[in-house]
Amino acid sequence: MVALAAGPKKPEALLAYGARIIGDDARTRVVIDFDRQPSFSVHYIANPERIVVDLPATAFGFHAKDLAARGLFKDIRYGTMDEGSARIVLSAVKPVKLATAKVQADEDGRGYRLVLDAEMTGKEEFAALVKAQSWSDPADRPQSGPIPAPQAAQPGDFIIAVDAGHGGIDTGAIGVDTKTEEKQVTLAFAKALADRLNREHGIKAFLTRSEDEFLSLAERVQIARQNHAGLFISLHADTLKQKDIRGATVYTISDRASDKLAADLAERENLSDQIAGKETAAEPPEVADILLDLTRRETQAFSISLAESVLGSFKDQISTINNPHRHAGFQVLRAPDVPSILLELGFLSNAEDEKLLLDEKWRVKIAELLTDAVKRYRSSVVANGG
Repeated sequence: MVALAAGPKKPEALLAYGARIIGDDARTRVVIDFDRQPSFSVHYIANPERIVVDLPATAFGFHAKDLAARGLFKDIRYGTMDEGSARIVLSAVKPVKLATAKVQADEDGRGYRLVLDAEMTGKEEFAALVKAQSWSDPADRPQSGPIPAPQAAQPGDFIIAVDAGHGGIDTGAIGVDTKTEEKQVTLAFAKALADRLNREHGIKAFLTRSEDEFLSLAERVQIARQNHAGLFISLHADTLKQKDIRGATVYTISDRASDKLAADLAERENLSDQIAGKETAAEPPEVADILLDLTRRETQAFSISLAESVLGSFKDQISTINNPHRHAGFQVLRAPDVPSILLELGFLSNAEDEKLLLDEKWRVKIAELLTDAVKRYRSSVVANGG
């Protein structure tokens, strides 16, 4: 028997097992306990003001309430960026700077703690901190492996990108009863849908993400385009203040939102990059030009056709909200040459929807109906010479 050479062993993730935050709106201290000494880097981002702390791969084992925002910070997020890095994003109430950022050994010698002392500062000083730094966002690094691709795709195959919304540091919505994170729900549905689609002859589906990692909105679009996807389906399960609203919704892109609910949802979804501590990049002029040309109009028409096909499959099978086809300016739907929809599977803010979203049988049913919708859409495109 020939022994196979083992690949390089991945470094074991750090464990952040404890956290605490104290202070007021003038000075705030954040302390995080680690099992081993962590390396870290700190960066400042404007519009809005945020402090970003980048770490190696880290498992966050403390309770969310232990690092609940207070004092100078109105929101604190933490989680995975990719398999080799993690991030903490501290969103500030006002311009802020770190007077102290250090790692020190615990008194008992059993671990290490990261200590961050933040204090308020002026707008000009904060702007100077942003300008003076030079940094590379881990989420912008070249991917360590090839871009995900359809399995054994053949010439002529109909290729579909299945996008599990959120991931990594961006947890998405939180369930009202089970506290389930949206990123877990969307990944489970994405895997079920891709598996079902791949059982169809001539259809090849792939996942934009196959595990709990962060992808920027632009990366999701890029992955679909570079794989020559003929469709892009982004899966979500949001929350609403109105807990009685339930059911599925299909969204397509539009510069003008169909209604306030669609506008509010698009605004929240478009904040994904900001939540992960990414700098807001201006859209290149050539992209803006492309979005205005005939390619985009044709793609938009195909997207609407796909949305109607999905709702046709759902009729009398899956509960939908009133006016279930809505539209708004979702960044993740902006591929100018890939028909795209964003499917809200249901709302984690509604107890009945939440139960269904966690039900494997319901997941299988949704995958079956979506596959029927894709097949019907594909047939109509072929029939019309698309």
